[in-house]
Amino acid sequence: MSKLLIGWAETDTTPEGKVDLSGQYYHRIADGIHSRLSATVLALESDGEQAVMVSLDLVGFQSDFQDELRLMLRQELPELDVNKVFLNVIHTHNAPGVDLIAGIGWLAELPGVLTAAEYRTFLLGKLKAVIIEAWRNRKPGGIANALSFARVGHCRRAVYADDTAEMYGCTDREDFTGMEGCEDSGVDLLFTFDEDRKPAGVILNLACPSQSMEATYKISSDFMGETRQLLKQQFGDNFRTLGQISAAGCQSPRDLTRNCKGEPDFWHENGVTEIGSRLLTAVEKVCQSAAGMIEFSPQFRHVVKKVALPRRRASYQDYLDAKKKQTELEAVLPEDEAYRQFCDEVRCNEKIAGRPGPYDSKLHHFVLIQNNKAVIARYETQGAQPEFELELHVVRLGDVVFATNPFELYLDFGQQIKARSQARQTFVVQLCGGTGGYLPSARAEQLGGYGGLIINGNVGSDGGKMLVDSTIEEITKLWE
Repeated sequence: MSKLLIGWAETDTTPEGKVDLSGQYYHRIADGIHSRLSATVLALESDGEQAVMVSLDLVGFQSDFQDELRLMLRQELPELDVNKVFLNVIHTHNAPGVDLIAGIGWLAELPGVLTAAEYRTFLLGKLKAVIIEAWRNRKPGGIANALSFARVGHCRRAVYADDTAEMYGCTDREDFTGMEGCEDSGVDLLFTFDEDRKPAGVILNLACPSQSMEATYKISSDFMGETRQLLKQQFGDNFRTLGQISAAGCQSPRDLTRNCKGEPDFWHENGVTEIGSRLLTAVEKVCQSAAGMIEFSPQFRHVVKKVALPRRRASYQDYLDAKKKQTELEAVLPEDEAYRQFCDEVRCNEKIAGRPGPYDSKLHHFVLIQNNKAVIARYETQGAQPEFELELHVVRLGDVVFATNPFELYLDFGQQIKARSQARQTFVVQLCGGTGGYLPSARAEQLGGYGGLIINGNVGSDGGKMLVDSTIEEITKLWE
């Protein structure tokens, strides 16, 4: 078996000029830089098998972004199977978007501000160059996996006595009955080493989006960027960290039951600092032991498969109810005026001293209008678009496996994949290859609330079960 060839590269992707930060229902024009954005690339090859993993400091992207990048690479690197290139995001809410939003009138692009099209062109150029660099940097090296732990992610959906749930809901209410789901403190790590057994980089995977700064007005790579910098200080400037978010659609870096008592509120810079420190400690705890288990010629297989899942459907009654509610809402307050009030409320909440986020309400009149419009649109298009197609990557490296999906996948499904996988360690990678919105658990569908509604994603819990089964089927084949 041939030695594994490993190439790393990293590039700064921070934009210049005025930037509208993506990820919220309202505009946030950045007023500074908390931490710079970057893209990290790991290129792997052995015995003709290939994989190029790319981690981006973005909130997300549509699949056509990855398709466009592959077309750009095909001419430059004819020896690379561009279908083996896949991109994931850390889900920071403090970077520009790359998807066109011209059709959304209330969130239309602002004059004098960097457009999504402009940042897309800039970022694609950066990615093309850094992937070529990583590919040409390939040298013999080894890998070693490790599992560590850090308190980072927490369920963010509060449940109440009336069997409803609310994302970031108040937990000091008398009718609060508990959080909807579980947490996962595991930090999955895959180290790479050069031929002299010197640490060269690490894939760091955990079940929490990198978004402590999500309601601020700073460009930020959030706690994943903080961790990257701390690991450079520990291992050297050339040490690379490729961040991946595991199934975490229901998670955030905030313990809502403690209500910021005895710890940072994790909505600002101090939360980033704290989590970065926790993740540094998690890496340091296991790096030395991992260095004693390096594989220089691991089994390496990479499967790419198209999977079609049933689109979550709106019933005819859902459609009728949404049309009725939409008419009633518009009669009380039209959409444009509702949006102005929504933004005014956000600005007022932001000015309250000591108040943590979120500053917007997912129960606001404006948001309810958007919810009902989306249900109507889903019903009217679901006949022509009954399925959601995704690209599944399953990569085996020794006794480790990586399995991707494009969703904000609820933790339940990630736990199912990890529990059923034959691999010694399973890295689930969400928001990879595009975005399919939230994929909620069956309980989240029943309880409703943002993240569990039919309009928050393309696929429901039945499709989630199918995704798990398809993923396990492909993993199992790699061990046959």
